[in-house]
Amino acid sequence: MEIRFDLCASLSLRDPQETELGRKIIENSIVLIDSIGFESFTFKKLAVQIGSTEKSIYRYFENKHFLLLFLTSWYWEWVKYLIEINIKNIESAPRKLKIAIQNLVTATAENPGNKYINENLLHRLVVQEGGKAYHIYGVDDENKAGMFLSYKKLVKLVADIILEIDPKFKYSLSLSSNLFEMANNQIFFAEHLPKLSSVASGKKMNTNLIDMLWYFSAKILNQDLSVSK
Repeated sequence: MEIRFDLCASLSLRDPQETELGRKIIENSIVLIDSIGFESFTFKKLAVQIGSTEKSIYRYFENKHFLLLFLTSWYWEWVKYLIEINIKNIESAPRKLKIAIQNLVTATAENPGNKYINENLLHRLVVQEGGKAYHIYGVDDENKAGMFLSYKKLVKLVADIILEIDPKFKYSLSLSSNLFEMANNQIFFAEHLPKLSSVASGKKMNTNLIDMLWYFSAKILNQDLSVSK
């Protein structure tokens, strides 16, 4: 089943999810950014890859920053979707939080219906480049335009689970956003700056990172570490 998310209209001049060319732009931009990095990525290079023109890409996106923000917003919606699906019919709030943490770390499951989006590559792109979408000078104006609504909805979803565990916990939004940021940062550190992480890269990296994030959460929320198992 193909999944389409309703993203902030300000992110694009035309929703690329609606046309064949738009979907080709999304598909190939993920592959190209993953291959050469966001700094080296240009619409000219993307146009060559998709066999089109720069002008056709500019019909969808004002610049590459908005394209990156579109990709990260789609990813935030994807993670939120995964969490909602996987906590459905789960009654234990601690178990819900553990599942949410698992999805924050491993949102790489590819959906066969979304042939134009490789969720595995998109996850890697967000780990490598996602912070550049909102650690920018114009963040306040973009926030007023609603461009970070997808991220806010994801953070609120996890924050609400935290409040299920402890309704009096004062820092649910901060803990929620930190879990997401830590998940991505620790993957990046483990792979590129290993002396900044207690988690080592390799086959067990995701499992160890999930355990670490749950450990922090359980300690902060006064939960038994084994409750969610």
